[in-house]
Amino acid sequence: MHSFELLSQKFALHFDVRHFPEDPATLYEPNEYFLKLGGKRIRPVLCLMGNELFGEITEDAWHVGTAIELFHNFTLIHDDIMDKAPLRRGMETVHIKYSENTALLAGDVMLVKAYEELNKISLEHLKPILSLFNRTATEVCEGQQMDMDFETMDIVSMDAYLRMIELKTSVALAASLQTGAILGGSGERNQNLLFEFGRKLGIAFQVQDDYLDAFGDPEKFGKQTGGDILANKKTFLLLHALECAKSEDRKELITLLKGNPRDKVEKVLNIYKACKVDEWAMQLKNKYFEEALKHLDDIAVISRRKVPLRELAVFLLKRDY
Repeated sequence: MHSFELLSQKFALHFDVRHFPEDPATLYEPNEYFLKLGGKRIRPVLCLMGNELFGEITEDAWHVGTAIELFHNFTLIHDDIMDKAPLRRGMETVHIKYSENTALLAGDVMLVKAYEELNKISLEHLKPILSLFNRTATEVCEGQQMDMDFETMDIVSMDAYLRMIELKTSVALAASLQTGAILGGSGERNQNLLFEFGRKLGIAFQVQDDYLDAFGDPEKFGKQTGGDILANKKTFLLLHALECAKSEDRKELITLLKGNPRDKVEKVLNIYKACKVDEWAMQLKNKYFEEALKHLDDIAVISRRKVPLRELAVFLLKRDY
């Protein structure tokens, strides 16, 4: 069995090659530039881990992992356009460095390349993998649209926000694991348990990310404290505060969301603390974390094969940065 770190190194050696032709350079060089920016590569490595949970890592898993990473980068290029983001990993985004029209086309051909990679896998696995890949890709787009819709909505329910997080983030992690399980010859019950492990883990990770943005140490977290607050971003913390705050605090919170006073972060955090949002968020994170581990425990393989996934889950959700 391999750790996440070792598989990340192996996948980097496999993936960090040229993926596109040289001509026309105006189309393909932007993608090569973007892929060289790197990234955590969590999703493709989860595919490899899901495969290894049930047997030796197959050649098909490397092709599917590559397709997953190419698809993820396609979404990032288009997300940057929608968000008007100037930087990605400290470097100029594709639409800023080249042009918005070029970025759109580059993202499109990145998606085509992902499907080309999927077409390399064995016919035995092609149909179930393609079906899962297409469903997940659709759900990621639905989640992105919901996220954009929320920006113009004054009130968003906790259930709606949770569904958006599932679609935009969690299902991609869960499906990456499930693709590996399919390639490893897993039965349907084990596939579903592994999917639920990934889905719950993704939700717990987002709760923690929301928490750290407000209450984390900025030197460790690498972000400005209260960045989500300044951006009026809908988060688990904000939605819970709007639900549980006392009448006066709720009115003040709504007023703060409509303006941008110099002490906005401090005032919002005071309301959060009065509602004990920080304690609630940690309880919610732990709830999904424990549920994720329960799904992992229920998978019918010997315990030692589950160790790398358990260690990864603990690492992701016990961090303070």
